[in-house]
Amino acid sequence: MLLAVFALVCIGIASIYASGHPLKSISSPGSYHPSAWKRQVVYAFAGLAAIIFLSYIDYRWLGPLSYWLYGLVLVALAVLILGKYIDLSPFIEDRKGAYRWIQLGLGSRSISIQPSEFCKVAHILALAWYLRYRSNYRKLSGLIGPFVLTLLAIVLILKEPDLGTVLLMMPVLFSMLFVAGARAKHLLIIMLLAVMSFPLLWGQLNHYQRARISCVVFQNDWISQKAERNPKLANILTGKKHFDKRAWDQDWGFQLKHSKLAIASGGLEGYGFRQGPYIEYNYLPERHNDFIFSLIAHQWGFWGCMAIFGLYAAIFVCGLEIATNNTDPFARLIAVGIIAMFAVEVIVNTSMTVGLMPITGLTLPFVSAGGSSLVVSMAAIGLLNNVGRLRPFTVAGKGLENNRNINV
Repeated sequence: MLLAVFALVCIGIASIYASGHPLKSISSPGSYHPSAWKRQVVYAFAGLAAIIFLSYIDYRWLGPLSYWLYGLVLVALAVLILGKYIDLSPFIEDRKGAYRWIQLGLGSRSISIQPSEFCKVAHILALAWYLRYRSNYRKLSGLIGPFVLTLLAIVLILKEPDLGTVLLMMPVLFSMLFVAGARAKHLLIIMLLAVMSFPLLWGQLNHYQRARISCVVFQNDWISQKAERNPKLANILTGKKHFDKRAWDQDWGFQLKHSKLAIASGGLEGYGFRQGPYIEYNYLPERHNDFIFSLIAHQWGFWGCMAIFGLYAAIFVCGLEIATNNTDPFARLIAVGIIAMFAVEVIVNTSMTVGLMPITGLTLPFVSAGGSSLVVSMAAIGLLNNVGRLRPFTVAGKGLENNRNINV
């Protein structure tokens, strides 16, 4: 598991470097910032320190602290929302219409922290501690507590806005509830209610959020033509009464269009490291971050993508083995939550690059550029490794609801 993580981190650093340093010398390179890879190396060492620290402390110490850690993250999220209405610069600033980062320090030595990234692990710890020995989640009314814990963060994160993290939290919640023993029929009822309430939630989204989600359906020419001729449909899908497919291709659809072209042009073997038109020219915005998978496919082709998925599969298999063979309910739920988090991130990020899911700000774990994302992901691996190292010996069954387990 650790070897797979380190391999993915190295691939990420190499891909970020390639994005700003094409092999061929051309007049208009697509360089976002030549030193971005150096920052990623610094974050990787910070993440390595987090792995070492969280591998050797006793994870059980985190249980009583989990609610406090989650509350601290919620306060940080609330401060971000406050920054939308009160001028808190230079600590909180508008970045492309989003308030997601808290700036610590001033000048060139300042660092940006994204509280929603830390919320992912804090949310898992709080849920695992809440669910560890409870039996009332077997009733529908008993699910109120876990959903309240989750919705507190979702509401704050939506206000930033950060749709990607919101899409992540519900699958993590459902996975942990299912493993904890919640009835499948109750979870299905809640999912059905969520689907039925989607039209109401859609009406609360702004134009920016609707446009990013609607990118999936506007790939279809029939839907695009209907939206151009039907102002009512255009208003439902985009929040505006007019839709122009050509304008959409140059605006909201630009990233998706070029992401698919970058992946397709890589073929089986790709152009090679630091080579190819999507390396040499800046056709694909955020290629070092949200769309780094497209860049990997462009350089290394289909086989490179399969290697990436193989490394993630190794992490998932090891994580599931840790969860399956652990008899401590708190530890097992932590392991399940972390693996579910990584699985959703990988599925959503890679799916959005090929147009199967909406374009969100969800990064590719260990690979995408971003300090908070990398450090938090590596910290989660350290915690997962800790759970695997300190699994208790038991002479009883493995059931989460069996409180008579004898741990030695």
